[in-house]
Amino acid sequence: MSANTPGHYRLKKTHKVSIASVAALGAAAVAFSLVPGNASAETEPQALAGTQQVAWAYNANSPQAKALHAGVTEQQNVVSLQAEKAAAAKAKAAAKAKAAAEAKAAAKAKAVAKAKAAAKKRAEAKAAASRAAARKPVFANNLDGWIREALFIMDKHNIPGTYDGIHRNIMRESSGNPRAINNWDINAINGVPSKGLLQVIKPTFDAYHVAGTAWDQYDPVANIVAACNYAADRYGSMDNVNSAY
Repeated sequence: MSANTPGHYRLKKTHKVSIASVAALGAAAVAFSLVPGNASAETEPQALAGTQQVAWAYNANSPQAKALHAGVTEQQNVVSLQAEKAAAAKAKAAAKAKAAAEAKAAAKAKAVAKAKAAAKKRAEAKAAASRAAARKPVFANNLDGWIREALFIMDKHNIPGTYDGIHRNIMRESSGNPRAINNWDINAINGVPSKGLLQVIKPTFDAYHVAGTAWDQYDPVANIVAACNYAADRYGSMDNVNSAY
């Protein structure tokens, strides 16, 4: 049959529904316009037959129409899926940016808190040092003052000893001269002479030196404290020393 045979007019796949509908309506309009008002009953069915031919050409249940509908639906699904993916990506990016901003804010807050804590600690340490300095008594720069300052430091380090015990040993060892030195005994022969108020050799001074005192054997306070620390370790206290030690 030819392509114009009723019931067998074929649409190409690229035709859209709207084109088919317009064509059908146009054909119907032409058909009705060709029928005069006084047309016979015999002519009217022929005009209607032409209209039915065009209208019937688009059948929603035909394979072509179904294929066209399926294609449109598929395109709509693709567009919808792409929109959903774009929305999901946008939401993910927004969530990531929010998380990064929150992390940055938290890090900044932590750094600020740490800095404040450090500043507070420094302020407390400074205040404590100031209080300690204010509490520390002023000692005279003489034998009495050196012994009393040594006892003040020894008390903080739990080193035993009394004023009398320290004074007695100082007078025996150096007669109260902080620059005294023994250049004749075995220690001097070995190159490590005894020095200072309590005649301490360098190895002993270094081993029993107390933090906060000078690293000088001739320093009267450092000499007394180191000697008393050594005497406490070996004899229990400088008070128990009554001869060379």
